[in-house]
Amino acid sequence: MRVWSHTDKGVARTQNQDYYRVELFHEAEYTICAVCDGMGGARAGNVASEIACQTFFEEVSLAVKPTMNIRAMREALKKAVKQANLMVFEKSRSSADFYGMGTTLVGGVIMPTRAVIVNVGDSRAYLADAEGIQRVTRDHSLVEDLLERGDLSAGEAKNHPKRNLITRALGTEADVQCDIFTLEVHKGDHMLFCSDGLTNVVEEQEILYEMLHGGEPQYCCKRLVDIANKRGGPDNITVALIQL
Repeated sequence: MRVWSHTDKGVARTQNQDYYRVELFHEAEYTICAVCDGMGGARAGNVASEIACQTFFEEVSLAVKPTMNIRAMREALKKAVKQANLMVFEKSRSSADFYGMGTTLVGGVIMPTRAVIVNVGDSRAYLADAEGIQRVTRDHSLVEDLLERGDLSAGEAKNHPKRNLITRALGTEADVQCDIFTLEVHKGDHMLFCSDGLTNVVEEQEILYEMLHGGEPQYCCKRLVDIANKRGGPDNITVALIQL
């Protein structure tokens, strides 16, 4: 298993409010990853994403054991999300500068034969293999809800004026609901975690191409960030790639 990552503030933004951690635990042969996209003003977005990411990552790294069954691992990730949410929420109440801040989170544990993924908001996880690319997570956003109800087409959703309006975030309330996904993975598969600064301007088939055919895998994250920036880089961009 190998991991790579890259983050960039983009072209239009003056600072990067994304925060991420990805680490390979060699002896146990699993990877823990988390990507957060902060919101709530110039300072608060940075604070929210860092607190959430660091809290989630540390909670998961302490709780997860290679021998855990799937049910226990799912519970560990759920508890980590709740703790991350609480830490951001409490910080948001500590100062007027932080009030109302929040962040997305997508993260998980990837092992040689299985992965458990969790998300809140519209940062995403993808699984790619020789057969194609699959979005693992579901966006918690207004546009995703409209798509599921059939009120928008995919083309309309891409250009919707409220496409960045999310319906769930860490830290905005005392409690939060997350989605958890369990999937089988195999040697040679790729998992990609990213903020919406990538997916808003780079298509899924382009992401698949760069993961499998674009060149040396260690440069994949940088290539994807460069594509987003060449298309205006309207937001911060973070990409983490795990190759099984």
